[in-house]
Amino acid sequence: MAQSPWGKRPSGNGGGMRPPSGGGGGQPQMDLDALLRKAHERMRGAMGPDGGASEKRIAGMILAALAVLWLISGVYRVNPDELGVVLRFGEYQRTEGPGLNYHFPYPVESVMIPSVTTVNKVEIGGGGAVENPTIRRASAEMSYLPQNHESLMLTSDRNIVDIGFEVQWKIDGTNPQDFLFNVRDPAGSVKAVAESAMREVIGRNKLEDVLTTAQSQIAEDTKAIMQRIFDQYKAGIEVIAVNLSKPDVPDPVLGEFQDVKRAEQDKETAESVAEGYRNDIIPRAKGEAVQMVQAAEAYKNRVVAEAQGDVARFNKIYEQYVNAKDVTRKRMYLETMEAVMKGMPKVIIDESAKGTGVVPVLPLPAVSQPKASE
Repeated sequence: MAQSPWGKRPSGNGGGMRPPSGGGGGQPQMDLDALLRKAHERMRGAMGPDGGASEKRIAGMILAALAVLWLISGVYRVNPDELGVVLRFGEYQRTEGPGLNYHFPYPVESVMIPSVTTVNKVEIGGGGAVENPTIRRASAEMSYLPQNHESLMLTSDRNIVDIGFEVQWKIDGTNPQDFLFNVRDPAGSVKAVAESAMREVIGRNKLEDVLTTAQSQIAEDTKAIMQRIFDQYKAGIEVIAVNLSKPDVPDPVLGEFQDVKRAEQDKETAESVAEGYRNDIIPRAKGEAVQMVQAAEAYKNRVVAEAQGDVARFNKIYEQYVNAKDVTRKRMYLETMEAVMKGMPKVIIDESAKGTGVVPVLPLPAVSQPKASE
């Protein structure tokens, strides 16, 4: 037979179970009231005869406990990669380092804990740079600029280049409060500043340099300009690196660009040939000119010297002529004849031999020539 939890057998029709406070009887309800009354009396006894003072003491204890809990709520922890920026009534108060720290509980002070080592990345122009899996990616959708146009930039020689790049940045650990209070859209701001800085740098370079040798310098210059802008605006952002993807000419003008490149190569080839010809002909012409000048100088010196010699000889002859005109005249005659007849066959006829002149020996050339038998 089943037993009642109140130590009595169940009553009523059918012999089913009934709750202790049901209509099965009034004795259990009376027992419960008695127990409550007894507990109340015991509590009053514990509080002493002055019940009002005891209630105030309890209320004070509760308030003290709440105050302790409120003070404990100011304890907070900062991770090694974070900084705690403490605000007092909403105004920046101080920056706390990693570890357990304390601030006056809300609403007196509050704390913001940004991560200052997380590297964020923003891409401009879709980017082709290598992804770094350890870098957290920050989305920065710029609805007012089509993505396929933001990478088109104008060079200093008025050409258009398609250049995509990515910017890696993080919160400046020396001034995290600037990042928290001065920048509303960090990723959007970084993207706008990066695009502006890149356009400025590309505008100072020629297309050929952008496509070949100046990419590293372009990245460094862009990084420097971005950092200067963020420092001027106290944005609390530190630019870590600017990585360029491979710049190229836009597809719509690629064919024309290749034609221009071929024309430039032909031009360079023609210039090289002309330069080689110039290097060959000019030194030779200069040598010939120097040779001609030297020959003319030698001719001049020779003619002048001969003229001076002739003058000196004439003066001597004239002096001798003045002193002895007959002798001089005869000597001049002989010297002239010597000069005229030099190298000519001669026949000397001795007038003292009383011959008949030159008639017997004519023709004179045959006489002057030696006979074949001799």
